[in-house]
Amino acid sequence: MSLLPLIFLLLTLVLFYANQALHRRHPHFLLTPAICTSAILIATLALTSTPFATYFGETQWLSWLLGPATVAFALPLYQERKLIRKHWLALSLGSLAGIAASLLATVLLDHVLGLHGSMARSLLARSVSTPFALEASRHMGGSSQLTGVFVIITGLFGLLLGRPLLQLLPLRMRIARGAPYGAAAHAFGLSVARKVGGEEGAVASLTMIFSGIVTVLLSPLLGPLLGRLLG
Repeated sequence: MSLLPLIFLLLTLVLFYANQALHRRHPHFLLTPAICTSAILIATLALTSTPFATYFGETQWLSWLLGPATVAFALPLYQERKLIRKHWLALSLGSLAGIAASLLATVLLDHVLGLHGSMARSLLARSVSTPFALEASRHMGGSSQLTGVFVIITGLFGLLLGRPLLQLLPLRMRIARGAPYGAAAHAFGLSVARKVGGEEGAVASLTMIFSGIVTVLLSPLLGPLLGRLLG
């Protein structure tokens, strides 16, 4: 019996939790687990000449946990249910606007940069969390591997630039400050929004989940439609 699955699993978990503890003590963006842990794992795979497919295959069940983790974000929704009930229309329209903006930006990038094919289609679902993005990308003709990478990159941009950019906008309502995090930067944005405030975190959670569900539901229709616009 091979010990490879156990080794990769333990390595991933130990690095993540150690990095998380380090980031709590020294909250620098370069020490964010999504950046630091990923860099160490990539270096380890490169030094040991281990194909990514091998690593992913041995730790794939960790990706499955993204589904339950996303559902767990519903807790802030329950805690802030009065706020959400009061502003459900604004939040719903905001989420739809975020989806539309993301899709439009992808079409523009395709025409400007000449991405074409699988690359452009894999970008379409980049602004929703991974479980939703992978399913939507499958219906829209994208590559799940590329989509996963684009989701992480999008989240990192939201993590690093979201707060400074939103501070430049005259957003007075806490709802308006929280929604962009969830709509544009999924779980990465949610982590920032929860640090800003409880209401911002609840709103970010709602928009993240709603955007993901709507994207998956519409993906069978959006795939053929956007395919005509993409090169």
